Amino acid sequence: MIETLTNMFSAHWLYSAFAIVALGSTLVIIMVILSENRNPVKSLAWVTVLLLLPVVGIVLYIFFGRNIKNTRMISRRNRRRLRRREKRVYTDPREVKLSIESVQQIHLARSLTGAQYYPGNSVEVFVDGESKFKALEADLKNATKSINLQYYIFEDDVLGNRIADILIAKAAEGVSVRLMYDHVGSFSVKSRFFKRLRAAGVLASPFFKVTFPQLATRVNWRNHRKICIIDNSIGYLGGMNVADRYIDGGKKFNSWRDTHVRLIGPAVAALQYSYAVDWNFMGGGLIEDEPYRDPVGEYVNKSAITGVGAQLLTSGPTSQWANIAMAFHKAIANAKRRVYIQTPYFLPTEGLLKALHAAALSHVDVRIMMPLRSDSVMLTHASASYVSECLRAGIKIYFYKPGMLHSKMIIVDDEFVSIGSTNFDFRSFECNFESNLFFYSRTLTEKMLKVYRDDLAECVRVNPTQWRHRRVSVKIAESVLRLLSPVL
Repeated sequence: MIETLTNMFSAHWLYSAFAIVALGSTLVIIMVILSENRNPVKSLAWVTVLLLLPVVGIVLYIFFGRNIKNTRMISRRNRRRLRRREKRVYTDPREVKLSIESVQQIHLARSLTGAQYYPGNSVEVFVDGESKFKALEADLKNATKSINLQYYIFEDDVLGNRIADILIAKAAEGVSVRLMYDHVGSFSVKSRFFKRLRAAGVLASPFFKVTFPQLATRVNWRNHRKICIIDNSIGYLGGMNVADRYIDGGKKFNSWRDTHVRLIGPAVAALQYSYAVDWNFMGGGLIEDEPYRDPVGEYVNKSAITGVGAQLLTSGPTSQWANIAMAFHKAIANAKRRVYIQTPYFLPTEGLLKALHAAALSHVDVRIMMPLRSDSVMLTHASASYVSECLRAGIKIYFYKPGMLHSKMIIVDDEFVSIGSTNFDFRSFECNFESNLFFYSRTLTEKMLKVYRDDLAECVRVNPTQWRHRRVSVKIAESVLRLLSPVL
């Protein structure tokens, strides 16, 4: 009897101690969240999770809620060395007869990150994986000095092995080959795939490798960039990772619609600078390849658009500002005629949502295109929760039907296009390392408007009346996920 009472007392004491520790930890974390003066919507979401599910909330916060803003990715000395190699020559955008809105956009990006505006680039646009990877593989095979690749996902499949074989062959020829892949994005890939590359002389390195001691500090910060620089002369950037599904749609989709660009011109130096900073941040040392050099004429394909002004804007959780989100906000606020958006997930910040509402209510033609069914059921429902209020403001919503729409593109008026890795969602704006090219060109904008309108022919436009009459259960699921969207 005494032993039973002793056991009951011990269990009660342990439970009480656990409850006290959990309550104390919850209160401390809530105080930390409030002291950081974050976005109120995101702060409220975290506080709600912590109060409703204290233990689960604490674990989620440790893994996904911590702040690494203002973390230095590279020393000032090394940054200056890389900047000198970038051949930064100041170009006044007013000298190339851009609109005042484009000039403001360029100045904003420069203020945020020091991003240089580069006139005179050639841009080739790919809207499907087959054409993009055909061009990329040809350029990789022709490399003579260096190959620098950076992808969120690099799969061990047919395409991944085909590119891996090219990298191994080029390394054997003496070409300097580096591959940076995101550890979480490529987590399903067996280690032997990357070991084969390393054994052949390819410098393959994971970004923020998640191991047990660093699990809580690294799992939430992902490098979502898709960049390739070949011989410091040819650059690729966009939304496509290295995986078969970006060509054939994979098991879930009949097709995969994406946007990627091949860049030739002085802006390639900005891609190389971005890559070098990330490589240095992951302990790879300072890349001091040759500075950008003008390639021979045959590198520019006939389908490319020439004379394009370009500016690379990067963003990440270490940035002082939400760089790309702020630039998007400025572009939308400047819009006079149109704002056309393509995104696989639509989870806007409160500021961007209001900017879109204000533009539409000002009779700017605002259109948002997203997939009818994305590769994430949770994010599909969360994205749908924003549709009703967008429709009330006069925004036109389109669902892409043929397959997965993974394109990340924004077109504003007649001379601004953004193409890159950034989804129109909280994670891309605040947690991921992202990169977008901002193009200032009427010719390129005209081409991308045609691409967008061609995609519209494959879409169904949301009817406000029909949307209001969706099933109640669907609306409830969307509302719940909307509440959690800032921390998804």
